[in-house]
Amino acid sequence: MVELINSINGLIWSNALILLCLGAGIYFSFVTKFVQVRYFKEMIKLLFKGKSSEQGVSSFQAFALALSGRIGTGNIAGVATAIAMGGPGSIFWMWVIAFLGSASAYIEATLGQIYKEVKEGEYRGGPAFYIQKGLGIKWYAIAFAVVTIISMSLLLPGVQSNSIALSMNTAFQVPVEWTGGIVVVFLGMIIFGGVKRIGKVAEFVVPFMALGYILLAQIIMILNFKEIPAVISLIIKSAFNLESLYSGVFGLAIAWGIKRGIYSNEAGQGTAPHAAAAAEVSHPAKQGLVQAFSVYIDTLFVCTATAFMILFTGQYNVINPDGGFIVENLPGISFGPEFTQMAIATHFPSLGAGFVAIALMFFAFTTIMAYYYIAETNLSFLQKDGKQKWPVYLLRALILGATFFGSIRTAELAWTLGDIGVGMMAWLNVIAIILLRKPALRALKDYKKQKDEGKDPVFDFEGFEHEPVKK
Repeated sequence: MVELINSINGLIWSNALILLCLGAGIYFSFVTKFVQVRYFKEMIKLLFKGKSSEQGVSSFQAFALALSGRIGTGNIAGVATAIAMGGPGSIFWMWVIAFLGSASAYIEATLGQIYKEVKEGEYRGGPAFYIQKGLGIKWYAIAFAVVTIISMSLLLPGVQSNSIALSMNTAFQVPVEWTGGIVVVFLGMIIFGGVKRIGKVAEFVVPFMALGYILLAQIIMILNFKEIPAVISLIIKSAFNLESLYSGVFGLAIAWGIKRGIYSNEAGQGTAPHAAAAAEVSHPAKQGLVQAFSVYIDTLFVCTATAFMILFTGQYNVINPDGGFIVENLPGISFGPEFTQMAIATHFPSLGAGFVAIALMFFAFTTIMAYYYIAETNLSFLQKDGKQKWPVYLLRALILGATFFGSIRTAELAWTLGDIGVGMMAWLNVIAIILLRKPALRALKDYKKQKDEGKDPVFDFEGFEHEPVKK
């Protein structure tokens, strides 16, 4: 079974998907005239504008909800895994996919807004909605919805809960079964409250957890400021195979950097459009720009903070693809949150393991919350009338069960299943947003035109062309 799962993962995460994600990011950057640079100041301004309504959450709540999905175990354990499997150079490729992926995030989030619907009194939207309404390909939309429900409820929650359980066990010797049970209880209390409760929890927890983690990282960077040039040099040299030490993992640096980058920031994966569609905004480009900014927060701030802490202290290993280690600074540890825990413990012996465990608990827990919301949205898409409640209760039971099971299974299996889920969604969504790019580009053009006229942009949803782009 393990061999079969690894084979499926290898097939999904072939070089074709890596090239597709890179190519899409490059293409969207050029056709939007590098929206991720031109509108950077506007992104920050838009974060705190807009209010929630009966149908939708505020722009900031949608941002926090999407960021809760982006900031998770990938920012701590995922970065450590990228370094272990691809060397320090993988961090450079995480930066690259974040910068390019920000343009992809604008496209998919704007499409989520354009093609959203009001279902059961709340805004609902995402790739399944814009695939069906924009492309007019029903089977494609259903396929995405089914794949997303499977990924969000069965394959991905285990990655988050597994990292929580392992870090709590390392820091406080809490049995993984206990951690899994506690996480399930609190998760159940929140997801049974619906999207509004999820949005409110994310609005409070996400800024708190991200700022606290970045603050500690900044302290460590200040303590090691003389080492910053050397670390940056190491990352860049390793990324371009200019250092013979990492010659065996040059290709893996690109592959793991992009793989873990997409897993962490989710740009192009198709998850963020669900949260973007839930926002109450006057123009879809507003939420597109806000979501583009969230990619920067995730990778350029949080992931970089983790990477620098690890590389400053040398608390990492690099696995040789042919067996053994290229670098082995931590005997007996392959990869995982332990890298980050030991890196922080180097400077704060009594704080390191515990702080990372608590930070990871918040990061991963809010990510599972976002997973449930995404899965429920796609279930709502498949349930046209939404009158039958048993599928929703079944979905809640599945995600709670997968969360507990993930906390007690091996880390390697959890990550492999998670990669399969991310990869399947990315294949379907990236192709869809390439085909459906024109409405998002028209929205950006309309937004710029109204801004140039001194207006607060308002989108004419009724007058917008909703005819399928391609039959």
